[in-house]
Amino acid sequence: MDEGIFFTKPDAFKQEAKKMKTKYGNFYNSFIFDVLNHGEEHDSVYKAMALFVQDADMKQVFNQSRKVFTNEVISGIENQLSDGLKHLKYHLPQTVLPKQYVSFISGFNYNITTMDSTLGIGIDMYLGSDNKYYQMLQYPKYKTRCMNTNYVVSDAIKGWLIHCYDKNEQLNNLLNHMIFYGKLYYALDAALPDVEDSIKIQYNTLQMKYCKNYQKNLWAYFTQQNRLYNNDLKELAPLISDGPFTSAISKECPPRIAMYIGWQVVRAYMNKNADVTVEKLMNTDAQTILSKSKYKP
Repeated sequence: MDEGIFFTKPDAFKQEAKKMKTKYGNFYNSFIFDVLNHGEEHDSVYKAMALFVQDADMKQVFNQSRKVFTNEVISGIENQLSDGLKHLKYHLPQTVLPKQYVSFISGFNYNITTMDSTLGIGIDMYLGSDNKYYQMLQYPKYKTRCMNTNYVVSDAIKGWLIHCYDKNEQLNNLLNHMIFYGKLYYALDAALPDVEDSIKIQYNTLQMKYCKNYQKNLWAYFTQQNRLYNNDLKELAPLISDGPFTSAISKECPPRIAMYIGWQVVRAYMNKNADVTVEKLMNTDAQTILSKSKYKP
């Protein structure tokens, strides 16, 4: 992975920035204006960027990232990412893969970002659950638990899948939300067959056990009161949003529970329809998947 930011002297930054813009193209602009939230491109942007890379905390974060992301760790991530994307291409031959990977310091704004043919990884978001900056920023434990190198590859491929497929679906009710993410997680299964489900969906052991033990009850909840066809965003939000738990159900129920159940519906559909390829799955509508899955946990 290339390092997407140069920690250099302020008076030399403008020239270095021009080199980065040439090297990274549109991703560089996305990094400046979206990731770091700077305004229009003019000299003040270069000055702001120069201050960013000279900031004492950012320098420390950069140095910490070098200690966490050693050459050995980076090599392992690159190999897993390369293998995962090869698997993805095998199962989804029409999918365009990223042409370059860029690691960068995001200022704690983004973990994964995509632009055109570039997949970007904000390494300051994977420095370890106990990192002092996460504590200073008061990140909740449910977030910091997954902010380590074990989650980089899964998060990156998931981010690329969303980049490729989020324009293809109309997420206008709960069922469509569930099946859309169910398909993404199934594609992630195809890309990373040896990675545990808990890593892919970012659940801990107790949360995974809850899902297994209460899958029947959860499905009953979703099928009651016509919930699957609910299009009220206020009512959908607790079932698809991140957090410590799904408040609409219980404090023991994991967050984003609709996505987990959608994943199981898609798995049931693929188990019962052996002739369906992953690529065909990605282009199959939610109602067809639900009907033909005969999902009954």
